[in-house]
Amino acid sequence: MRIINGLVFDLNDGFVSRELNTEDSVISASSDSDFILDASDSYVIPGLIDLHFHGCCGEDFSDATLEGLQTIADYELSNGITYICPAGMTLPEDQLINLCQNAAHHQRTAVSGAELVGINLEGPFLSYEKKGAQNGDYLHEPDLALLERLQEASNHLVKLVTVAPELPGAIDFIRGAKDVTVSLGHTASDYDTAAAAFQAGARQATHLYNGMMPLHHRNPGVIGAAFDCPEAKVELICDGIHIHPSTIRLTFQMYGKERVILISDTLRAAGMPDGNYTLGGQDVVVHGNRATLADQPDTLAGSATNLMDCLRTAVSFGVPLADAVRAATYNPAQSLGLEHRIGSLDVGKDATMILLNKNDLSINKIIFHGRIL
Repeated sequence: MRIINGLVFDLNDGFVSRELNTEDSVISASSDSDFILDASDSYVIPGLIDLHFHGCCGEDFSDATLEGLQTIADYELSNGITYICPAGMTLPEDQLINLCQNAAHHQRTAVSGAELVGINLEGPFLSYEKKGAQNGDYLHEPDLALLERLQEASNHLVKLVTVAPELPGAIDFIRGAKDVTVSLGHTASDYDTAAAAFQAGARQATHLYNGMMPLHHRNPGVIGAAFDCPEAKVELICDGIHIHPSTIRLTFQMYGKERVILISDTLRAAGMPDGNYTLGGQDVVVHGNRATLADQPDTLAGSATNLMDCLRTAVSFGVPLADAVRAATYNPAQSLGLEHRIGSLDVGKDATMILLNKNDLSINKIIFHGRIL
């Protein structure tokens, strides 16, 4: 396939006018195909990657059902989110084992929907003080043996794990965690403790600003410690609810476009009407795109805005489109260790891309592994 006349996302130059070629399921330097796709009036961007979300369409990853996970994958792909790394909640070990096994089974057998490329363990190694919508009854001190059991159950799909660095044994856990990105979050950590965690090998901050101490000029906490670690990336929920537009702009300026990862943090209410839902066994009320715990109406409980809409929201807040696209594609691919295959439109990578209408960023076409859906 030859894709012509589009403005193509480029990591270095933003958007450039050039032809894209595909052969079978990969991007190629040239193509002998007679099929030409005219991308006039479109931006051509990589398929989005959501590495932190819980569910949609009434389904939750933590429910650990094949049917539910398939529904989630289908919804995500239909919205241009082509690679997913869904997040579990703070749950008992047997339920965490079940969601890991379910994900591994889905990856082996799924024939449609977004590609599952990992699991994000948002719990249970979190601070009670900053647990947010996580269930405090199942919090657990950092435990490498438990992480390894979950890795085995998932066929080593666990790519991310969130840790509160002030917990007993957290620094040793971070040093010992292999083949995963350790992210700091749901934490009351001060700057020094967070800095020690980044020095020990942590490389991400979970939904920056949410579930952590605020930036203070005498104690900058995780926010400042992440800034001082050049290798660390930071997640942002850009739904217009969790973070003020000015703070979104400030964060891109402060950390740079190379270090920000857009996430959705959606719960099962995404793609659904207002009403009552659950998250990690707790009751949640959704009005518009605002979700809160039913018994704690000031506590946000995830989001109802998918990642493509978060990207559009970031752009509406003044983030340059190329920077927002990078934050939803290449940066999460790096976090998952998959940038060699996905996240940009370079020769040899997956022929997975989205054509967005220039006027309103609506989806024109979805190309997934070389096929127009």
